[in-house]
Amino acid sequence: MFKFSKKLAALPPYLFFEIDQAKRKARAEGRDIIDLGVGDPDQPTPRHIIDKLYEAAQDPANHRYALDQGMPILRQAIANWYKKRFNVKLNPESEVLPLIGSKEGIAHFPLAFLNSGDYSLVPDPSYPPYRNGTILAGAKPYSLPLLEDNCFLPQLNEIPARIIKKSRLIYINYPNNPTAATAEKDFYASLVKFARKNKIIVLSDLAYSEINYDNYKPASFLETEGAKEVSIEFHSLSKTYNMTGWRIGWACGNARLIGALTKVKSNLDSGIFSAVQIAGIEALESPQEHVRNMCVLYQQRRDILLKGLNALGWKVTPPKATFYVWLKVPQKMNSIKFAQTLLEKANIVVAPGVGFGKHGEGYIRFSLTVSTDRLKEAINRLQNL
Repeated sequence: MFKFSKKLAALPPYLFFEIDQAKRKARAEGRDIIDLGVGDPDQPTPRHIIDKLYEAAQDPANHRYALDQGMPILRQAIANWYKKRFNVKLNPESEVLPLIGSKEGIAHFPLAFLNSGDYSLVPDPSYPPYRNGTILAGAKPYSLPLLEDNCFLPQLNEIPARIIKKSRLIYINYPNNPTAATAEKDFYASLVKFARKNKIIVLSDLAYSEINYDNYKPASFLETEGAKEVSIEFHSLSKTYNMTGWRIGWACGNARLIGALTKVKSNLDSGIFSAVQIAGIEALESPQEHVRNMCVLYQQRRDILLKGLNALGWKVTPPKATFYVWLKVPQKMNSIKFAQTLLEKANIVVAPGVGFGKHGEGYIRFSLTVSTDRLKEAINRLQNL
């Protein structure tokens, strides 16, 4: 009776929804599930941020529609944070746009620049909204294989000229989800040249920059000379401050690109709850001890998991950032079948690599978002498979 639009029909099943369904079913059966699938921090939002939300929510002035562009004081706080963290100067009036979580901005941005017949260049494997936002805009995603042999970096010189000619956007995400790979300044410099030459917009997703280990400090793409001329960068408070459910992030960069996304948003939503924006300012401007402590905690978890996996013969390269561990499926089966086996035989949930794109086949992703005791228990269960 009802027929889906071609755009909706073209969307693949959303990976995390599928994982959640399987997890819920297993728990309904009374099974003790260790969830290493979805990247959702298990630690609470810092108390001082919660207290600021509570305080701001008492003020009736914050109960009205929020400004689509976000509160000026939040835009200034974001600009200040970028200057301090990356030494990147941003105009808070025209180069910063708060978002209802970076996901909505990433998914909505293609609506501003893609037409039917256009392409966006999408890393594969990758966070699903890059591909799905392109499809919902009526355009075509073109996969850029992220291969272990190339350090999980896209090979720009291998993109066919016919595709480049029709491409308007390219997505990058370093530190990377799901591979945990990182990118250095030489890659960013080559990407600026590529984007300038071909008049392609770079969308940089920097959501994991603050989760890092072994004294490694990820860079912003906007630090690269000339990057602001061709790019927009997305960031989020979700992972850095354990605020995934709060839905607050931002886009920053080229003023014209920010203006286009602002126009899209003004027609689709009414902004972020003002009290949440005020809590976001508290997160950015308060002492960052929490962030350092979370990095220590995740590094402890990383080391416990890697020690256990290596003891099983599952050789893994230690990630320098993110709270993910990306590893090859250790048995002769595809990633979905192996993930199903772990759930059925060990009550462990992981993310199958193919859910992030066809080039993710043969891999699985573990999240470091459970306690050390649960990670040790997971290793024990894997030993008994």
